[in-house]
Amino acid sequence: MASSLTCTGVIWALLSFLCAATSCVGFFMPYWLWGSQLGTSVSFGTFRRCSYPVHDESRQMMVMVEECGRYASFQGIPSVEWRICTIVTGLGCGLLLLVALTALMGCCVSELISRTVGRVAGGIQFLGGLLIGAGCALYPLGWDSEEVRQTCGYVSSQFDLGQCEIGWAYYCTGAGAATAMLLCTWLACFSGKKQKQYPY
Repeated sequence: MASSLTCTGVIWALLSFLCAATSCVGFFMPYWLWGSQLGTSVSFGTFRRCSYPVHDESRQMMVMVEECGRYASFQGIPSVEWRICTIVTGLGCGLLLLVALTALMGCCVSELISRTVGRVAGGIQFLGGLLIGAGCALYPLGWDSEEVRQTCGYVSSQFDLGQCEIGWAYYCTGAGAATAMLLCTWLACFSGKKQKQYPY
């Protein structure tokens, strides 16, 4: 089986896949922010949430439903900043995944990744990482929404968590993006083999 990648290119392909997978898993998981409400652990992502309050008609009180799920609609996401974060981070994850899958195909297909294609792929990875980084930077702007304030002891505001803490998925998403931007972009420049010059 012929490969269009150099040894550095194979490392780039594997690392690109790991970065994309890390960022995508972190983006999808609703564990960006941890807090508690009515004595129950609550977590948020950009477009998902675990544990939410509902009014129990029989007991005439608020109770917590301990389930994870997406918001019912895009407009149901608690803040405009989180909606923008969802779009921007999703686009960035999509770009990282596209480059990673193309790079992995380059391990098996000859003449798929040339030096020029590798450099373009590195540029796309940099853009993807930048978008995810922008999404991670936007996320704290939504901490002043009513849902987050209920969970964080009514003392949270933009860039102030109150009684909440940042969850592992936020770090996962950011770490994948940072590695893609800093390391994968550089490795991509040396990933493709020099193309053969044909006489015709």
